[in-house]
Amino acid sequence: MARFCNLCRRNFPTQRGYMQHNGSYHRHPKPRVPPTVRHYHPHLDARPCDEHGHFLDDPNVAPPPRDNTEDFDPFADRPSFEAAELLYEKMAASEGDVEQLLRILHAKSILDGRDPGDDPLFRSQRHLLKAIDSIKCGEAQWHTISVRYSGPVAPDAPKWKRQHYVIHMRNSLQVLENMAASPDFVGSWHTRPYQQFDADGVRQFSDLFSGHWAWKQADIIAQDPATHGAMFTPIAIAADKTTASVATGNQEFHPVYMMAGNVTNEMRRAHRDAVVPVAFLPIPKAEAEYANDNEFRLFKKQLYHLALRLIFEPMRPGMTTPHVLRCPDGHFRRAIFGIGPIIADYPEQVYFSGIVQGWCPKCLARHDKLDEPGDPRFRAHTCQLWETHNAGTLWDDFGVVRDVTPFTYYFPRADVHELLAPDLLHQLIKGSFKDHLVSWVEDYIRLTSPSEREARRVLDDIDRRIAASPSFPGLRRFPNGRNFKQWTGNDSKALMKVFLPALTGYVPDQMIQCLAAFLEFAYLARRPTHDTRTLDAMDTALARFCDLREIFVETDVRPDGFSLPRQHALFHFTWMIKLFGSPNGVCTSISESKHIAAVKRPWRASSRNNPLIQILRTNTRLAKLAALRAEFGRRGMLQGDVVSYALRKVGLAPPHDEQEQREVRYATEQEISVISQYLRIPTLHELIRRFLREQLFPEYDEPDDVVPLDVCPWVARSTRVTVHSSATAVFFAPSELSGPGGMHSEIIRCSSHWRNEGARRDTVFVQLSDDPGMEGMAVGRVRALLSFAYGIVRYECALLEWFEREGDMPDPVTGMWVVRPEVQHGRPVMSIVSVDTIVRSCHLIGVYGRTRLPTDFHFTHSLDAFRRYYVNPYADYHVHELLNSL
Repeated sequence: MARFCNLCRRNFPTQRGYMQHNGSYHRHPKPRVPPTVRHYHPHLDARPCDEHGHFLDDPNVAPPPRDNTEDFDPFADRPSFEAAELLYEKMAASEGDVEQLLRILHAKSILDGRDPGDDPLFRSQRHLLKAIDSIKCGEAQWHTISVRYSGPVAPDAPKWKRQHYVIHMRNSLQVLENMAASPDFVGSWHTRPYQQFDADGVRQFSDLFSGHWAWKQADIIAQDPATHGAMFTPIAIAADKTTASVATGNQEFHPVYMMAGNVTNEMRRAHRDAVVPVAFLPIPKAEAEYANDNEFRLFKKQLYHLALRLIFEPMRPGMTTPHVLRCPDGHFRRAIFGIGPIIADYPEQVYFSGIVQGWCPKCLARHDKLDEPGDPRFRAHTCQLWETHNAGTLWDDFGVVRDVTPFTYYFPRADVHELLAPDLLHQLIKGSFKDHLVSWVEDYIRLTSPSEREARRVLDDIDRRIAASPSFPGLRRFPNGRNFKQWTGNDSKALMKVFLPALTGYVPDQMIQCLAAFLEFAYLARRPTHDTRTLDAMDTALARFCDLREIFVETDVRPDGFSLPRQHALFHFTWMIKLFGSPNGVCTSISESKHIAAVKRPWRASSRNNPLIQILRTNTRLAKLAALRAEFGRRGMLQGDVVSYALRKVGLAPPHDEQEQREVRYATEQEISVISQYLRIPTLHELIRRFLREQLFPEYDEPDDVVPLDVCPWVARSTRVTVHSSATAVFFAPSELSGPGGMHSEIIRCSSHWRNEGARRDTVFVQLSDDPGMEGMAVGRVRALLSFAYGIVRYECALLEWFEREGDMPDPVTGMWVVRPEVQHGRPVMSIVSVDTIVRSCHLIGVYGRTRLPTDFHFTHSLDAFRRYYVNPYADYHVHELLNSL
């Protein structure tokens, strides 16, 4: 359950999360970040003040003291708090299950001789909920506002005109105050906009506060001298309709999430309460007869913007007059609020911006000419259009809905067209890739095949190629290729990793190159930090993609061209990155992931009778538990697990948490001669001796094949060697899902029996020199992970079968490096290297050519079945960065 890290002052809701954090972040410290220079905004410099807003004479003074009393109120003790977390948050146990567990514990305490009147943990489920409800931390109650159609209503008017629509919302100001005061965000909360440059003076863009938008907002705010010394505090807004269950009445919900723009992207992706549900919007419905009436469609949009205006109204005074906030570091600061990036998919962006479906919300490109960018939209221009043109002209020529005023027009400095953020999930992954490119490739195969049966044969073989991809840490398996109905964003991301090599031989080279250019753009866009070099590379990749996609027009797959709003949005990506920093911090994947905790799990725990009210109550309780956990962690009350806490309380355990992580290692130890027979490698003894020569005499760099074995250190054949089934690689990869600090770990496996599917021997990158990318690395397949003692040193090493590069450049069609097994005298070339030279896992995919795979081909044979392999740069985002010298 809840644990607290003493070293970085962060709390973790689960033991597993704490163990993973400790293993990858503290046992393997984060590498030194390349030197950068930051220039902070000169006027909005976030000077500390007192709780009344008076600036402190000494800005370096310690923050006001907080209550550090060890008090688990409203719970009796830590076991009671952790039981409440476990039963309510982790297990979402039903009332009957909780009552049964409490009765079992009560019975056990009676048998152990305790007084039958003593209650175990809680008297009842109601007692548990009462304790949670009485938590003061994170208090932000829900309230409701009912609205209805305000126009004339005739006796025979549609039902939707007579209905009341309920907006459920929290006080957005109170939510922000709770967020800003959370000690969870210590070290992850920016107080000042900044401009960041690397050692070469190149501008970098990462978090929201590093972009042009935050700096420009600070310049505008600073025109009022009364705001000097304040802290800019923008809020990012995400809205996304979701369906809890299709099977039980298609229950839809429309949550609105709020995020403090000061929080780093890394922390926001980790959620932790950096993303908070602040409202649930009404979802108007009409009878089929009226569902497509312009009047009803207009009403839905007007209701949408009225609701958003009411939700964020409590923050509006603080957008011009400083409001005192307590920050995660404990200091008070005068904050100036602002409406920040808006995170939404395309249908939601249409609602947000008040444009016509099919048009771009960011620019004035016509709906039928979206294959190129247009002049930017902006608030003043739209207002001028309203005053100049009638509703018909606005709709037909500019794609503007006249009677919809975006909610941002009621807030200072807020331009909805500028604020719409880039969306990696819906614009890149699910939109341009899955819905467009993958579908177009399938259409091409059907159009060019001599029969429908032949087209299905080709598509089946492509599916077998996708299913044949070797195992790789974190790689989703497609045992039946693309043939499943319910696609998720994670499915589309997984297909991106293996789709390109599966098409070779079945589609024109230009189509392959088009996909490669798109994937290059997509993987560059996902980086956590951008600079002018990566942005230029994105523009180059996008221009190449736009040129190459003409193949789909030439082959009649897209005879009408490319006026597609989601694909058109790619034209705006690099400029939006300069405005808002890396897109991975302002992506709809963040809000869609939050749906699980904020909507879907609470819905499943509800009675299904008026579930929204129960969902709101559950969200309130979860927020209180999370806030209380953060507060207990700040006070140092969650050190160690609950048993070590109890032992310390009775004087039976050391007072400090050693932050140790248990490791379970599966290994076999035998003499070299036995291991040699076990691995079926008769030259193992020789390879160990040559490995020791390299380790003991690194100044000699002659290749092994010219060094006589006699000059290598002698090792007795009776020396005991341990064979391990796995090794853990830990590296800095903030592009991937990782803990705070950007550390990522993966397991490299070498096993003769893996999950009853045959042998698994992973391939790895081995660092040979300091040259970038593949110029400085080689690829090897792990035949064994070994360790042995020589003298007073224990060596950890890997026995590898080597692959050699084909040529000095990547393949011109796929853009991937090609390797083949290195063979000498008909045998694989092998050697032993130190595990310290292994960078991480490598993913190889066979070069299929025009060969069809057998119908019973199994992926475990892939690394033995082909003569040549692609080095897959799309295995994950870190591999792409590793192979790309940018």
